[in-house]
Amino acid sequence: MILIKNGRLIDPLSKRDEVVDIAIEDGKIKEIGKIEKNENFQQIINAKGFIVAPGLIDVHVHFRDPGFTHKEDILSGAKSAARGGFSTVVCMANTKPVVDNVETLKYINEKAKDAVINVLQVGSITKGFAGKEITNFEELLENGAVGFSDDGLPIMDTKVLYEAMEKAKKLNVPISLHEEDPSFIKTAGVNDSEIAQKLGLEGGAKTCAEDVMVARDCMLALESGAKVSIQHISSGAAVETVRFAKSLGAKVYAEAAPHHFTLTEEDVLKHGTLAKMNPPLRSEKDKQMIIEGLKDNTIEIIATDHAPHTIEEKNKEFKLCPSGIIGLETSLALSITSLVRKNHLNLMEVLEKMTINPAKLYNLDRGYISEGAIADIVIFDENEQWVVKDFDSKSSNSPFIGEKLFGKVKYTISEGKVVYTDK
Repeated sequence: MILIKNGRLIDPLSKRDEVVDIAIEDGKIKEIGKIEKNENFQQIINAKGFIVAPGLIDVHVHFRDPGFTHKEDILSGAKSAARGGFSTVVCMANTKPVVDNVETLKYINEKAKDAVINVLQVGSITKGFAGKEITNFEELLENGAVGFSDDGLPIMDTKVLYEAMEKAKKLNVPISLHEEDPSFIKTAGVNDSEIAQKLGLEGGAKTCAEDVMVARDCMLALESGAKVSIQHISSGAAVETVRFAKSLGAKVYAEAAPHHFTLTEEDVLKHGTLAKMNPPLRSEKDKQMIIEGLKDNTIEIIATDHAPHTIEEKNKEFKLCPSGIIGLETSLALSITSLVRKNHLNLMEVLEKMTINPAKLYNLDRGYISEGAIADIVIFDENEQWVVKDFDSKSSNSPFIGEKLFGKVKYTISEGKVVYTDK
C-alpha cells in the first residue's frame, strides 16, 4: 500500500481542490480523506506543498516502434512519458510497418505490457497510409486498437474519409486527423512567410494548407456525426473554423501542442531544424488565437505530438531534415509557464486538457481521482523552476533545451506503482 500525505488534490472531473491524503492498494485508489499512517503502508509520500492530480494523458505520441527504434521505442518512450507526469499515452500508427494489420498491433500491445505506463495504440485509417482503402476497423478494435489515425499524412480522398467517419461513428471511436494539403506546401516544417525566405527556402507551408482541410473535415464530421479530433492545430483561422463547427453541433475536438502556444515562426531563426515540425510554427497572431481557443475550450486537449529524431537527422540542412520535436518531458512545465503563470488558464483548466478531456476522446476510464478509480497519479511542484537539459527519451530534438520552466514532476504513479521519482 502507498499513502500520499498532505497533497493538494486537483481533480478536473469532480472539480475537487483541497488538501487530502490518498491511500492506494492493489492498483486502485482505496481512500481519500484524512488517513493516519500505519504499518500497512509500504511507502509514504510526503506531498505537502505539491499538487496531486490524475496521471496525465497524451493522445498524440510517436514511439517509432516498430521500424525506427533507434529514435525511440515503446519502453524508452514510456519512460520519457513517466518523467513528464504521463501515465497513459496513445501512439500514432506511422510505424514501419504501418499499424494497419493485427500482427503489428499485437507486437506493439505485447511489448507495451513491459512499459512503465499504459501505452495504447491507434490503427491506421487507410491501408499503408495510402489514403485509398479503409482498414478493417472492427478487427483492429477487437485486437486492442483504441481509435484510428493516419497522422503524418492527410487523407485527400473525401469519399474515403467520409466512409471512415461513418464507420467510426457506428463503432463509437475517434478519428484523428493530420490537416495539411500538400498542394499549398513548398517546404514542409516552416511557415510560408518571410521566415522561409530568410532561411533561403523557396517557400513554406501556407496556413491555408491547414485551413482548407480543417474546413472540409469539420463539415464531414457534422454530416457523419463522428467524433473527430483535429490534431496539432496551428492556424488561427482553423481555430475559428472549429469554433464555428462546434456551434453547429459537430462532435469536433481540437488538440494544441505546447510548441504551438509557446513559440512562433521567429523561433525557427533561433533554433533552426530543432523548430521544424508539421504543421509549422506560425505567426504571433496565430499563437494568440490558439491561446484564445484554449481559454474558451474550442481546443479541449493539450497533446505533445512527441516526435523523436536523431541528432544526425536534425543536423541535415533544413529542407532535408525530418519534422518533429520531442515533448513529453516538457509539456506540463510549458503549460504551467506559458498558460497558468501568464493568467490565460488556471491549473484546474490546464489539467482538464491533459487528463479527463483526452480520456473522454478515447473512451478511457482514466483521467480522474476518486475512490475505486485506477491509481494513475502525478505529483508535482507548480512553483519549482528547472532548466531543460537532459531527457529519458532516446532522442533530444527539442528547441527548449536551456529554457527555464516552472512546474517540476516529483512522482508519477501508474496503476498503483511509482514509476518515476525526481531524485
